[in-house]
Amino acid sequence: MTKNLRHLSLGDIEQLLQSFGEPRFRAQQVWQWLWQKNVLSVDGMTNLSKSLREKLNAAFTIPALQMDHTQYSEDGTIKTRFRTHEGHMVEGVIIPTETRHTACVSSQIGCSLSCKFCATGYLERKRNLDYDEIVDEVALLNQLCEKTSGKHLSNIVFMGMGEPLLNYKNVLKAIERITAEDGMAMSPRRITVSTAGVAKGIRQLGDDGVKFKLALSLHAANDAKRNEIMGINESNNLKTLVEALNYFYKQTQNEITLEYILFKDFNDSLQDADELIKIYRQVPADLVNIIEYNPIEFAKFSKPDDETVDAFMAHLEKNRVNVRLRKSRGKDIDAACGQLANK
Repeated sequence: MTKNLRHLSLGDIEQLLQSFGEPRFRAQQVWQWLWQKNVLSVDGMTNLSKSLREKLNAAFTIPALQMDHTQYSEDGTIKTRFRTHEGHMVEGVIIPTETRHTACVSSQIGCSLSCKFCATGYLERKRNLDYDEIVDEVALLNQLCEKTSGKHLSNIVFMGMGEPLLNYKNVLKAIERITAEDGMAMSPRRITVSTAGVAKGIRQLGDDGVKFKLALSLHAANDAKRNEIMGINESNNLKTLVEALNYFYKQTQNEITLEYILFKDFNDSLQDADELIKIYRQVPADLVNIIEYNPIEFAKFSKPDDETVDAFMAHLEKNRVNVRLRKSRGKDIDAACGQLANK
């Protein structure tokens, strides 16, 4: 069985090419093709000799993601479905604004958390994405961004399909490659990892001294309601999450955001706002993002009217909460928050 060439370290590649009788600098060339030029095949490494490419092809594969289908929203949002080497599908999104171009990337094929309001939660989790596949997502979305807007991606959010902290090692390794000088050289401060609330993983991020930002998908500010819509809360309750977020901040001083989708007649009352304020004051959060709900066919939830949203926002602002309303993007192509389901 052939091995994945991208799972070798630079030292491994140096040793391999030495055994082929190649000069040492060839290893650096291969490394650049893999991680800076993001080539998807050995045959694309055009400054290597044909014989060396044949040797590499005989012993290794590059099981890269391929772009399968791309949709363009009226608001400029772009959704791409990627196909893995064995035929699984996973989605990524480009969200452009006047000042930035953000890639929303996935970390798993499907999801095991089954959050009641999220389309991905109704899919079976097939497997974790490998770190090189996550890098493929970012590289391919960056190429698409350059093609459509003439600009590079400015930001990355791990808010696509799957729970990043349940694919911890691959997500961190992907971010390492994306931010490395000999990789894509993106600042970790432009990357946000979003979690549904894996307390152990949040603490581990603190211990590992990560440099990227963290977002918690809160969506309800008491345990009873959160248990109802997010099963993960039963083993990671709000008290545990508050403690984990404080630990993360103490270790890293990195920015924390609380994400809160408003559901009609479920978590949109002023009493719910008061409970959110209470959580906000216990956590060193920079911002609360209030998110418009995007209905999906499987779920019973709906979106509150504008007056309810305005009252909720005003109550938070009056109580000195730094809050922002995040408008939905890409709804017409099922690319908005909570809608990713390989359509």
